[in-house]
Amino acid sequence: MINYKHLHYFHAVATHGTVARAAAQLHVTAQAISMQLQVLEEQLGEALFQKKGRVLELTEAGKTVLRYTEQIFNLGNELEQAVRRGVFTGEETLRVGICDVIAKTMAFRLLQPAREAGLAMRLICREGRFDDLVLDLTAHKLDLVISDQGLPTGGAVRGYTRLLGSSTLTVVGHPDLCRAWPGEFPQRLKNAPFLLPGQDAAIHSQLKSWFETNDLRPITVGEFDDGALLKSFARAGTGFIVVPTVLSEIVRAENGLEAIGTIDSIVEHFYAVSVERRERHPAVRRILDGAGAVFGAI
Repeated sequence: MINYKHLHYFHAVATHGTVARAAAQLHVTAQAISMQLQVLEEQLGEALFQKKGRVLELTEAGKTVLRYTEQIFNLGNELEQAVRRGVFTGEETLRVGICDVIAKTMAFRLLQPAREAGLAMRLICREGRFDDLVLDLTAHKLDLVISDQGLPTGGAVRGYTRLLGSSTLTVVGHPDLCRAWPGEFPQRLKNAPFLLPGQDAAIHSQLKSWFETNDLRPITVGEFDDGALLKSFARAGTGFIVVPTVLSEIVRAENGLEAIGTIDSIVEHFYAVSVERRERHPAVRRILDGAGAVFGAI
C-alpha cells in the first residue's frame, strides 16, 4: 500500500526541483527523502524523476503520479476540513484568520453572513500577519484567511484567492488636526503629521508613492500593523490616517474624526484565501456570496 508520507515527500521534490530544497522545506534530511522516494519508485515499478543539470524533472510516470497525488491531497484536505467544521457533530465551525491591517469593522461585516446558521454556528477568529496566517491555513488550522493581499502567482503555497471587494481611500483626522491643516486637498497634507499602516499592508508603498507624486512630504509620526491601535492614535489627534472609503462614515462616527479628501488613485482590495478550489464549507460560501452586498451597502 502506498504511504501518504511517501507522496508528501514526492510532491515536495516535484514542487521544489531538488531533494535538498524539499528537505529544507520539510525540515528533514535529504537522505530521508531520497530513501522514501526510492521505496515509492520500487512500489510503483517506475522511475519518477530524471536528472537534468542540477534539478530533477518528472518522468511521464512522475507526471501521472503528481496528478493523482494532488487529487489525493485535495481529498485529504476536504476530510480534515469536514471534521473541523463539525459535520459529524451537527455543529458548524469556521476558523478564520484576519490580517492585522484589516479594519475590524470591515472584518465584522464580511463575517456576518457566516452567522446565519445561528447558535449552530461556531466562529473562531485569529489575528496575525499574512504569512503566518497562510502557514496556519496550509496546516489546516484555518479554513479561511481574510487579507488585503492574495497569494503570489507561482508561489510555493497551494491555495486559492478570491476578491471580496475593493475601495478607494479617504483621509480622515481629528477635528482639531483638520483645523490646524486647512486648505485644498491634497496640498493641505504637505508636512502634516501622518499615521501609516505597517509595511505588511498592501497600501503602504502605494501611499508613499502618492505622497511623493503630489510633493506632499508628510511627517510620518507612526506606523502600525494593528489597525485598531492606529485608529486610537488618530482619535487622539496624533496624525491623519487613511480608511477604506466604504467604511469612512462608520469610522468617523465611531472615532470622532472628519474626512478631508478621497484618494481615488489608490484602491484597497480585500481577499478571501483558502486551500479549496471549490468552497464546500457552507459558512465560507455564505461569506463569498454576501461580500458583494457588504461593499454595495456600506
